Amino acid sequence: MALEALLFDVDGTLADTERDGHRPAFNQAFEDLGLDWHWDEALYGKLLAVTGGKERIRYYIDEFRPDYVKPQHFDDLVAELHKTKTRHYTELLAAGGIPLRPGIKRLLTEARSTGLRLAIATTTSPENVSGLLRHSLSEDAESWFEVIAAGDIVPSKKPAPDIYSWALKALDLPPEECVAFEDSRNGIRASRGAGIPTLVTINDYTAKDDFEGALAVMSDLGEPDAPFKVLSGQRTEKSYLDIELIRRWMNATAG
Repeated sequence: MALEALLFDVDGTLADTERDGHRPAFNQAFEDLGLDWHWDEALYGKLLAVTGGKERIRYYIDEFRPDYVKPQHFDDLVAELHKTKTRHYTELLAAGGIPLRPGIKRLLTEARSTGLRLAIATTTSPENVSGLLRHSLSEDAESWFEVIAAGDIVPSKKPAPDIYSWALKALDLPPEECVAFEDSRNGIRASRGAGIPTLVTINDYTAKDDFEGALAVMSDLGEPDAPFKVLSGQRTEKSYLDIELIRRWMNATAG
């Protein structure tokens, strides 16, 4: 089948948002609300086993803070923490503190020029998506994406395939005509669960994840002057991922 659309995860895929964006924003929110919680890099890596910010807070309390007594209105506290964290995160984005990963802007620009459709499929909030696209890509970058599937629009978050299934329905495309871009085990379980061929770019938190079923696993998307590394999957003489290479890998797998 022909390649018609590219679907992108956000956190860790478009940019290294987790360690240097969401984590410090969570810590600032905890401080603002007078909590003695602090998520260092090692702990945050463990918390990434759970997708969704509000879900991550609950997981932290259940698994790492048995001493904490939940107040009567704990759900309200979680919601307030997440709202405060989102504000700090978007302020960090506005200050230009989170650049896109190598090759992202180049590939998106090429995809648009060749007529491919673009979509976002993420468990992060719509506000976070908008902030990253606007401040790290282009002021009008939201308009680059035909579909932005984000946040709580589906009942189950990754690794459930719901967010990708929602995006496919909105695009009115079969999964075989799309390629998803992910960075984590939960992400590829979601995309492959929806039947979408998937390319993976690892980061510091996900380098040891299991990416069974990926078309290829790469260090990043690469640039002409900064070659990527293909860690698993078909080898290539190219130094960076482009649309021609994506089609080649898809056709080889289909064949």
